[in-house]
Amino acid sequence: MTREVWYSTLEQRHGADLQQKFSQSCVAVCGLGGLGSNVAISLARSGVGTLILIDFDRVDISNLHRQQYAVSHLGMYKTEAMKSILTENTPYCNVITHTVKLTENNLSLIADCDIVCECFDNAENKSILVDGVTERYPEKYIVAASGMSGLHSGNMIVTKKLGKRLYICGDRMNDISDDGTLFAPRVMICAAHQANTILRIIAEKFEV
Repeated sequence: MTREVWYSTLEQRHGADLQQKFSQSCVAVCGLGGLGSNVAISLARSGVGTLILIDFDRVDISNLHRQQYAVSHLGMYKTEAMKSILTENTPYCNVITHTVKLTENNLSLIADCDIVCECFDNAENKSILVDGVTERYPEKYIVAASGMSGLHSGNMIVTKKLGKRLYICGDRMNDISDDGTLFAPRVMICAAHQANTILRIIAEKFEV
């Protein structure tokens, strides 16, 4: 399959003008666990041109019940594993990886992206990223997540716009510290909200 065939197929699905917007966009996916692994695949399949993938962790057997990795990826860094998945399924997506823990000191890693997708499972890391982007890169959109644990109704998961460029996906109520576990379907619903919100932002279909 050539690049021309791939993008021609996407244009037939999305329309040439919209697909051009997707192709020219760059999204940073910060955290490649249950949320980030699903978001990255959805965006790549939709034809987003460049993905910056940031995570420091390795694939563990405990990840396989809700994250988009296979047994063959066990022990690999999640950045490397996800890049291999995307290379196989969406070969013309430009994938840039940073196998590091994102902190206040290296936020410059996301300087070149248009949209930041927060996919961490730690409240402190979430806060560092959202606050850091808001302060240092106020022109960037942030799509974050909060509340997707347990077996509560999937209909509770929604997308809310908080401020001019910040979106939160989830139910904002149910946390793993309360429910004790995460299940693939509910995590995937939240990740789908994030990916869909990112595509809507690129398409300039903003929430009110």
